[in-house]
Parts: sequence; C-alpha cells; structure tokens
Amino acid sequence: MNFQNFDFHPRIAAGIAAAGYCTPTPIQIQAIPKVMQGNDLIGLAQTGTGKTAAYALPLLNRLLNKTNRKIRALIIAPTRELAEQIHQDIKTLGSRTDARSLTLYGGVGLNPQIRDLKRGADIIVACPGRLIDHIQRGNMDFSCLEVLILDEADQMLDMGFIPDIRRILKHIPRDRQTLMFSATMREEIRQLANEVLRKPLTVQIGQPAPADTVSHTHFPVPQDLKTPLLLKILKDIQIGSVLIFTRTKHRAKRLSEILFKAGYGSTSLQGNLSQGRRQAALDGFRSGKFQILVATDIAARGIDVSRVSHVVNYDIPATAEAYIHRIGRTGRAEQKGKAFNLVTSEDKDIIRSIDRCLGSLVERRTFADFDYGSSAPAKPYRASYSTKPRQLDRQSLR
Repeated sequence: MNFQNFDFHPRIAAGIAAAGYCTPTPIQIQAIPKVMQGNDLIGLAQTGTGKTAAYALPLLNRLLNKTNRKIRALIIAPTRELAEQIHQDIKTLGSRTDARSLTLYGGVGLNPQIRDLKRGADIIVACPGRLIDHIQRGNMDFSCLEVLILDEADQMLDMGFIPDIRRILKHIPRDRQTLMFSATMREEIRQLANEVLRKPLTVQIGQPAPADTVSHTHFPVPQDLKTPLLLKILKDIQIGSVLIFTRTKHRAKRLSEILFKAGYGSTSLQGNLSQGRRQAALDGFRSGKFQILVATDIAARGIDVSRVSHVVNYDIPATAEAYIHRIGRTGRAEQKGKAFNLVTSEDKDIIRSIDRCLGSLVERRTFADFDYGSSAPAKPYRASYSTKPRQLDRQSLR
C-alpha cells in the first residue's frame, strides 16, 4: 500500500513526496480513512509509529482551499517539544498548501504569540497552560473550529493536565470532529474520551512493548556508584548518540556537567531550561554536535530524535509503561538499539514489572574490573525465577 490509496489532493500528495514519505505505517493505514470520513477517533499506538501524520494529513486535506486564517483546528500536546515537533511536521507535510500553523506554549514571551494570533492561523498547536492563559486574555476565537486533537492523552494525564483540558473544552464548539491519540487507554483516559468524543471509532496498533530491535540489559549497582559505573559503561561502548534518563532536573543538569568534564559532548534537557536552550539542546543532539543528551521524562515521548544508539536509564522510571516510552527513543526504523538500566535494590519491584512487560527475564551484568566498593552489587531480583549476573567484557557491549 502507498499514500496514493488515500486519494489525497495533489498538493497534499506533493507535500508527502517532498517529506520523503513512501509507505504508510500501520496506524496511518487504519486511521487516515476513518479520519477523512469525519469520524471521531481514538488512536492507540506507541511513540514513533507515525501518529502525527495519521491526523495531520487528513487535517491538511480538509483545510485545503478553505484557509481563511481563522482557527479551524486545535491540537493540544503535553510538552513544548512535542508541540513544536507537531508544528514542524505540519509545515513539512503542508509545504504545498497555504495552511498556517502556530504554536502556543510557555517558556517564551506572550506578546509575540499575541501578534501571531492577530495575524491569524488555521491550525493552533498548544500546551494546556499557555492556551488557557490566552483564552483568559480573550486572545482566542474558536468560532470557526472544526477539529480538536488531543495528542499523547495519557501523558497529559500523568502531568496533571486533564482538569485544564476540561476547562478548555468549555470554550470550543461542541459541533466538531475530535481525535484522541494515546499510548494506553487507562480508566481516566476512557472517562475523558466518553466526555469529549461522539461514537468514536478505535484503532490500535500493537501492544505496549518496546521494538524487538532493542536489546535490554540490567546493571546492578549501589546507588552511590551509579555515576562511576555509567562512566565505565560509556568508556567501553562505541558511542553513537546516547540518551540518558534521570528522575530529577537537578540530577540531569549535574550528570551532564560531569560527563562534559569527563570529555564527552554532553548536554541536558530539563524543565529549568528556557525554551531556547531546550531547543538548542535537542537540535545539537539531533545534529551530532552532542553525543549525549541527559534528560528527564520530558524527552521520553513524541520527540523525533533519530539515530539514538543507546538509551541509559540512570534512574529507573516508576512504571513499566514509562520504561517503554523511554526505550522507544532507540531501535527505530528497523535500526538496532540498546537499553542499559542502572538498577539498585530499591528498584526490584519495578524491575520485575519491566521483565514481565518484556515477556522474559532481562540479563543482569556486572563488570569484572569495576570496584563495587565495600557493598556488593545489588543482587539479582528473584520472584519465581532466578538469574546470575554475567561478568562483562568490552566486546559484548559493542
């Protein structure tokens, strides 16, 4: 199957070709016809499956020849980075159209956004907090709104944005097409879907699990030896692009500084940075200027960073679902990827959950030439199974 099967307008087809898209992904194959027919839709799929194009292409096709610089589509995303990525994808796919997209998110000045809104836009891509700010200031005119899209709904739930979404819904027309995309359908998301969608169709692609192109390794280690062990691991692998996740903003910043002093091209992505510095960090990582990006979970979803060879969980996430989203940054487009996890004895419950989610017991490894100090490496975690940590040589990490 190819994109010609969708019978897009020639200008949309030209934008698809210019973007280098050849074969639609499974979520696009299932979702695009249903969206083009005007149905409300719930799309369940993981990061990196092509969800943005699954709704952006039908949206651009709908807006063709009717662009009047009135807001006809509103896309709500949980993070600035995702909002910017959606905006850039729309610009690329709609490069042969007159549709104008505009982003609204915090961390940047209000006045430039107000000026842009006065000039008009067909598509608004916004984060909830800044969107509410503009609504309260009377800057938004939703009288012509036709389509509402909620992207990464489960992350908006995790970030506490669902009350904001309900506030926003009070200001937009009820007569609209609504699309909701999410990696999972938890009960709270199902309740929201029942509130905002009308007789929705559902498309689901795959189960929540990392790509089979990713290999996984747990490295037992005492908490206070994580950084020395990380430096040991980085020394013994052939570094491509490494994405390291930490639990806190302070730790991301501090760890990036340590890695930089150790001679690595490293930067951080975390909430204390201004939007300009966050974008510079992402751009530098994408371009190869930085080998290592140390990030909090703000970078775990919806960020289009290709060529990530390794994901390192310096801190293990709180849920297996969050682990899946982090690991989704590597092993993309049939490329091989590696996931390295620094695990302590306090992580034993979540490690069991991750193993169950992956469907097999992940190998535990230790280094023969690493000084674990007076306390032994964390023991392998046992439920109804057991495993023995394997001592590691450099070649096995490559």
